[in-house]
Amino acid sequence: MPANTASSLADILSSNEEQLLNAWVKHQLIAKTRRSDLIKEADLRRESAEFLGAFRQAAEAGDLENVDHPSWAPARELLADLSRSRARQGFSPSETATFVLSLKQPLFDALQQRTGSVESFAMALWSTTTLLDKLALLTTEYYQKGREEIITRQQHELLELSTPVVKLWDGILALPLIGTLDSERTQIVMESLLQQIVETGASIAIIDITGVPTVDTLVAQHLLKTVAAGRLMGADCIISGIRPQIAATIVHLGVDLSAVITKASLADAFAVALGRRGLKVTPTAQRLREESDHGTDSDS
Repeated sequence: MPANTASSLADILSSNEEQLLNAWVKHQLIAKTRRSDLIKEADLRRESAEFLGAFRQAAEAGDLENVDHPSWAPARELLADLSRSRARQGFSPSETATFVLSLKQPLFDALQQRTGSVESFAMALWSTTTLLDKLALLTTEYYQKGREEIITRQQHELLELSTPVVKLWDGILALPLIGTLDSERTQIVMESLLQQIVETGASIAIIDITGVPTVDTLVAQHLLKTVAAGRLMGADCIISGIRPQIAATIVHLGVDLSAVITKASLADAFAVALGRRGLKVTPTAQRLREESDHGTDSDS
């Protein structure tokens, strides 16, 4: 940007900051992308004032072509915070970029009043447009990064929710798995299981894979790692939900699960776990018959 243009812009921002702020806020309030349901006018004015101050400081430094220059660091940080915040609030990328783009008209009006010739005004207009477009592109980049952070966090939270550790009985835990078991999820599974083993002092953990659609070599290895981790914490692991097709796949792949107790259903695994705890589940009718027979034997 020519030195005279940079100087004019810096002078305008310095001497007319309050007027520019009022005009800028007005343009944002009447813009079609205005989201009054997501941000209040007071907050919009505060964000605009903060950015306009950082914009003025960068303009006074004289480098208006390279927004990566250290003089633009405060303005970039403000745009980064604003873009990430608006991504969390539910703004669209275009609605977020409008924050910067709506500053064009107030600046153009001020430049037109300040610059004398048509040539100097055209030069200042082009330079200012280029600068604001670069800043608007920055908001889009920051917005995208913010959305990616949100998606990553939500995926992690969903993984945690999809791997609940349930206490079935004193000393018996169950970990029902649903969906694909990959390396990242295995790590979460192990951390959740080990944490519950420590907190409850459980000696048996049932890993139910009824909801796992397919079992390949990698999935089997992840299961074995989880079983090994549980044993290191003093808990024996039982794998339930071994359907016929999964059993055939495991045999075909040559995966050795001989050291692990496997059962077809969670109910079967729970029965084994109760047996190891010296307990068993008996139907009420059978229990009453046994008690009746025991009473008859005692009478005789």
